[in-house]
Amino acid sequence: MRKFDLNLLIAAFVLCFMVSCKKSVDNTTDVQAVVSTSSVENYQEASPPVQKLISKNINNLIGGYVEALPASYADHPSTKYPLIIYLHGKGSIGNGTLDELKRVESNAIPLLIKQKKFPANFYVGGQTYQFIVLAPQFRWWPWSSDLDNFLDFAISKYRIDLSRIYVSGQSMGGGIAWDYATSYGKRVAAAVPIAGASAPTPEKGKLIAAAGTAIWTFNGADDNCVPCSYPIDYVKYINKNNPLIPAKKTIFPDEGHSIWNQVADPNYKENNKNIYEWMLSYKNVNVK
Repeated sequence: MRKFDLNLLIAAFVLCFMVSCKKSVDNTTDVQAVVSTSSVENYQEASPPVQKLISKNINNLIGGYVEALPASYADHPSTKYPLIIYLHGKGSIGNGTLDELKRVESNAIPLLIKQKKFPANFYVGGQTYQFIVLAPQFRWWPWSSDLDNFLDFAISKYRIDLSRIYVSGQSMGGGIAWDYATSYGKRVAAAVPIAGASAPTPEKGKLIAAAGTAIWTFNGADDNCVPCSYPIDYVKYINKNNPLIPAKKTIFPDEGHSIWNQVADPNYKENNKNIYEWMLSYKNVNVK
């Protein structure tokens, strides 16, 4: 009887030791996963983004693009980054050669990055973010499907956080941003059309509202190219359909068409957020 009790005691001790070891290993693994995820999402860039011109045929209307990557992009192979696709105006149309791609660098976000004035880090909701910025050059006014083709290319080549894809653009490019939000809005978390050359309709507003895309649009009150009634009506038509995120507009008094450098300036803020911090406030609810 005493021998049976001793064996039972030994077996119980061994079982408890094994369970204790298993819990220790599991807990260590969990902690490592959390630390790894946290460090990937919150690392600090010491230098501004690195921009270069890439001549490459993407489709019939895109012969090249401007690429800007976080300075230590190559040193963080597990990190996926928010993406901004910036769409140029009609004055920067070109065939994608290195000489003509320089036109795309002449305004707004690409110009800021070229001048080393684009922040290396953005801080939103307790997280630190860096952007990938891509600015395709169009040979002529594109269709939304051309931009969608470019987005597919970008996702195949770069490490992009699919829940944080943003589209912005000026004049022609702002119109493309509007039209893309209408046709492919479920692919982007937010769009910032600036003096966007796209005529609003109630149907477009309904489609953007249904897609759940956050919208912040800008226009000059004295714009002779794109009337300020465009953003006013777009926002009215979107919000009439009870969107998940109400669309918002900013109309600059006494300003004309060329407002994009002011809008893109990180120092320009409303409600204590510039357009980049505002974008990062939204994730794509359609991405699981």
